[in-house]
Amino acid sequence: MTTNGVTDHDVQSVSVSGINPALQTPRKSYAQTPKILDLPRLTEVQLRSFEWFKTSGLRELFDEITPIVSFNKNLELHFGDFYFGEPKYPETECRERDITYSAPLWVKIKLINRDTGEISEQEVFMGDFPLMTEAATFIINGSERVVVS
Repeated sequence: MTTNGVTDHDVQSVSVSGINPALQTPRKSYAQTPKILDLPRLTEVQLRSFEWFKTSGLRELFDEITPIVSFNKNLELHFGDFYFGEPKYPETECRERDITYSAPLWVKIKLINRDTGEISEQEVFMGDFPLMTEAATFIINGSERVVVS
């Protein structure tokens, strides 16, 4: 039998002491259920979103603004492949030293001079990019910050 989604199997029987067992009415306790629900990992959404941003989101952003053309139209700047270097410091050290948990972002840049036809390519350091921890937080100046949306 099911009552409000709880089956007889889920319910524990309770006996009352001091009463003749023949006169006892079986009682069922709904106070505790033996099943424990698996809790979802609530930070999974933030972790997946940040991973998408690091891989696909930045790529879409660079594609959207490429090429950048100079005012007199003789120079074009193109953003190519990008990658993140290793974090400078581990999370624990960032907390202890009041620094930001981040990694360098490098982008391959191509500059085209339309007047001369010269093309120059170079990997450029774009800045230190804050990284998300496994707990879906950012460590900024040693303090953990949470993005709430």
